[in-house]
Amino acid sequence: MTATGDSSGPAPDATAEALARATASAVEAVGGYAGGVYLRSHTEELLLAVLLGLPGRLFRPWWRLQVNRPYPVAEAYRSGQAVHLPDAEESMRRFPQQVAGLPFPFGSLYEPVTAGSKRFGVLMVLRPATPGVPVGAADREAMREAAAALAGELAALTAAGAPVIWEGDPVYVPPPEPAGGVRAVVDRLAQAVLSVDRQGRIRFANAAAGTLFGLGEDRLLGQVLWKAAPWLGHRAYQDHFRAVFLSDEAVHFPVRRGRHRPREWLSVDLYPGSDGVTVLIGAAEQPEYAPDSVAQPGTGLGSVADRASALYRPVALAIALTEAVTARQVSAVVTDELLPAFGGRQLAIYLLDERHLYLAWETGFPRGFLDRFDGVSLDTELPGVQTLTSGRPLFFESMEKLAAAYPGISLDAHVGARAFLPLIASGRPVGSCILGFDAPRGFSPEERTVLTALAGLIAQALERAKRYDNEAARARGLQSALLPHRLPVREHVDTVARYLPGTVGMDVGGDWYDVIETDGGWLALIIGDVQGHGVAAAATMGQLRSAVRAFALSGSTLQEVMSGTNRLLIDLDPGQFASCCYVLLDPASGAARAVRAGHPQPLLRHPDGRTEVLDLAGGVVLGIDPKASYPVTELHLPVGSVLALYTDGLVEKPGTDIDVGVERLRAALASASPSPLTETADRLIGEAGSSTDRPDDIALLLASRTGGDA
Repeated sequence: MTATGDSSGPAPDATAEALARATASAVEAVGGYAGGVYLRSHTEELLLAVLLGLPGRLFRPWWRLQVNRPYPVAEAYRSGQAVHLPDAEESMRRFPQQVAGLPFPFGSLYEPVTAGSKRFGVLMVLRPATPGVPVGAADREAMREAAAALAGELAALTAAGAPVIWEGDPVYVPPPEPAGGVRAVVDRLAQAVLSVDRQGRIRFANAAAGTLFGLGEDRLLGQVLWKAAPWLGHRAYQDHFRAVFLSDEAVHFPVRRGRHRPREWLSVDLYPGSDGVTVLIGAAEQPEYAPDSVAQPGTGLGSVADRASALYRPVALAIALTEAVTARQVSAVVTDELLPAFGGRQLAIYLLDERHLYLAWETGFPRGFLDRFDGVSLDTELPGVQTLTSGRPLFFESMEKLAAAYPGISLDAHVGARAFLPLIASGRPVGSCILGFDAPRGFSPEERTVLTALAGLIAQALERAKRYDNEAARARGLQSALLPHRLPVREHVDTVARYLPGTVGMDVGGDWYDVIETDGGWLALIIGDVQGHGVAAAATMGQLRSAVRAFALSGSTLQEVMSGTNRLLIDLDPGQFASCCYVLLDPASGAARAVRAGHPQPLLRHPDGRTEVLDLAGGVVLGIDPKASYPVTELHLPVGSVLALYTDGLVEKPGTDIDVGVERLRAALASASPSPLTETADRLIGEAGSSTDRPDDIALLLASRTGGDA
């Protein structure tokens, strides 16, 4: 599904029409001035599908959100629960990263759009802040009703064969025409007076506005304000416009018009309303705080708003960097947070290793262009190298200046600007960062200071990520060595196991499985989960697996195996704990005995396909109580049945009850063909394995009786 940009109306399809109706209804019902709907994309991101009451150009950084980011839209989608933020204080308390990027007083409501188990997206409404006054019951109910009605329409579209997946830009819902009959009055004013709707388009302009813009008021109508007056579209003033579209407070600031001396200073006053913004522009004296070199388009930071941005941009990036663990995650954060803040289009990050710089991340450059610079030594005459060896950032306002400073250097474009930043953490060189811009631009002293400070934050995050990556590599190697490389082959029973590391944090945990041939021909099926991640969890897992194997091979009873392992864990590491499920199976008869220590209940698929969650008696997790007892449950596995043991990573998702995950796994096992068992295992673990933000590792052990006594 695609959508259109600022200049287009709603896309002519049923989904867009349903979204537009729901948004307009919700905005009106709760007294809002803007709203929209986020939908899932093919990449499992949340994309802004419909927008009402806001100019998309100013809010482009928030068109696309990862579902695991700390934003209210993502939380509402993940948790399936509404998020209500009545004022800036509540927003700061719960979502500091969003407030760092949008530090304006406004209220917002987010309602998940769901139908049964289907999650389509999130309905959003923005409205004036109500400090200290929570969102009322009537408004909550209005949001629920609007979301429920929308979910019903989307479910019907899905049932009709039109999956509700969004790709492309948002569709803009045209706002109502503002009422007004004031032309005769405002035409007497020397000030330019304009009425701008909540999409940024000029709906009214007096005679002075036509003279100021040099177009005539009739030619101004319908144009986007920043296209009619490009000097108002400079990035130094964007935060002022963001503020007035998000808040109900007036905004006042000076601007400088013109590129050549003498430049004209003007005062701009913005007055927001439910149907748009009134803009007043008049002559002004040069403000005392603004030197002649500041605030000229192309020279960087300088306005009051951009000085405020210089404060919260590092805050927003720093908060995001604290959540990034791997070097790839750090690079993705820089792409998502730093590039949009400064209007950049290209990014490259090089990391230092053995006095050579290696490309770790790139975006925006022509495919393969940066390959020639990969692995360059520190004595190479390149700006990306010299910024690190000198410790000084390098700024080039145009590609011509870059080419003049480094004759013969390969350029990816003939027009643009580049910034080369050294990545140095606590005096240690880490690498270098390249920011690219599509058009020539200046870098003011303030902007250079901000970028240099941000480079330090990035370097520290990358240094930390390198340590995480090294520890994760050691943990993965340790865990690979500790897990069984093959399972025993026995008559009358097939066993298959699968393991997947987590994709968040240290990537490895303490999940383990084992299959042991015991005296008397019985087969021990074991699965366990040690708390935590990393080397310590993997090492504890190895000790527990060895202990269980030793107890099992010594002829100990099930209670003795579990109680002995429990006491051993307490002795090894007080405060560490683990769950475990141990099943002893006679392959010939199907008789089985099971014991459980705080572990998820196994599943049993009967020969006729009926699948149940077993109800095994159990004790507390291992490592808590040295006197804990572990009762035994008697079972029987008929020929053709499949027993599934698993760890909680397979059924647990953030914001979702674990019972929902167990039921999903039960249904998948019921519908799977029991043979071959390898395909069943791949199917059960396939959905979890496709996730890119899996916080926990996963272990799965299947046992199928293929013969013997019924």
